[in-house]
Amino acid sequence: MTLSVRNVAVAAALGAALCTALAGCGGGSGTSGSAAGPGGQARMGTPGASAPPVSPASPQAAVSSPAAAPPPAKAPTLAPGPNGLTPVFERAKQQTDKTVALTFDADMTSDQGQRAADGEHFDNPQLIATLRKLQVPSTIFMTGRWAEQYPDQAKSIGTDPNFEIANHSYSHHAFTSPCYGLPALDTAAARADVDRAFAAFRTAGAVNTVPYFRFPGGCYDDQALRAVSTAKVTAVQWDVVSGDAFAKDPDAVAEQVLAGVKPGSVVVMHCTRSAAPVTEEAIRKIVPELRKRGYRFVKVSELIGK
Repeated sequence: MTLSVRNVAVAAALGAALCTALAGCGGGSGTSGSAAGPGGQARMGTPGASAPPVSPASPQAAVSSPAAAPPPAKAPTLAPGPNGLTPVFERAKQQTDKTVALTFDADMTSDQGQRAADGEHFDNPQLIATLRKLQVPSTIFMTGRWAEQYPDQAKSIGTDPNFEIANHSYSHHAFTSPCYGLPALDTAAARADVDRAFAAFRTAGAVNTVPYFRFPGGCYDDQALRAVSTAKVTAVQWDVVSGDAFAKDPDAVAEQVLAGVKPGSVVVMHCTRSAAPVTEEAIRKIVPELRKRGYRFVKVSELIGK
C-alpha cells in the first residue's frame, strides 16, 4: 500500500526525557509508506507532550482475571509490501464507517527492572478496569518485558475477549536509528526481539494475541521492515496522537483525541501509570463523547479486516 512519508528530526532535549519508561513511544503522528524518506532517513512519530516524567501514582488494586476465553479466530493481516517488506497499517481504508480503534502501548524497556523493583508503576490496572466497565474493545501493544513484570495482568488482558494483545517488541529498543535516543538493535537482534515478546505473552498465559507489531517510537525504515518480514506480522502505526505521554491535563488529552478522530482512525495512547498518569481519566471523557457522535469502538483486527 502507498502511504505518505513524514520525516521528523530528533530533538536533543527529548532524547534524554524519552529514554525513560515511555521513550519515544507513540509520541506523535503515525508514519507510513515507503520505509524511508529523502536521504534514507528513518520515519518516526513526532513528539507529543514533552513535560518531564511525573512521579509514580499510588498503587492501584489489581484487576481480577476474567474466565479464560477460547483462542480467537485468526486475525487478518495485510499482504507483504514491495519486495516482501512488512506491510504497514495506519488507518482503515473504509473511511465512511464511524469506527475507531483505541490502542494502548504497555511500555517497559528491558533495563527497567530495578525501577519497577523500587516502586515505579509501568502498569495501569485502573485504565484496564475502566475499559472493561465502559465495554470498549481495545488493542494493547505490549512489550515482552512488561508481560514478564506483570504476568497476572498480561494473562488477565490476554484472556479477556474485550482485548487483543499485539507485539511492541521485547526490549523497547529502536529498530532503526535515530529514534529518540533509544539504543538500536541490529537486524538479527530485531527479529529475535519480536519472537521473544510473543514467547513472553505465551508464558504469561495470554491467548488473545494478534500478529501485529508496533515499532518502538514508531520509528522504521526499509531495513527495519525487512528485519521483521519473516515474522509475518503487520506493522501498525496510527493517525491520531493522544498526547497522553507525560501529560498532566486529562481534558487536553481528551480534546486532542476528539479533534483528531475520523472514521477508521487508530488512536495511540499508553497503559503506563508512571509516564502517562491521566490516560484513564481522559478515557472517561473520550468514550462517551465519541459514542454520542455515533462512533463504534473496535479492535485493530476489525479495522484491518474491513
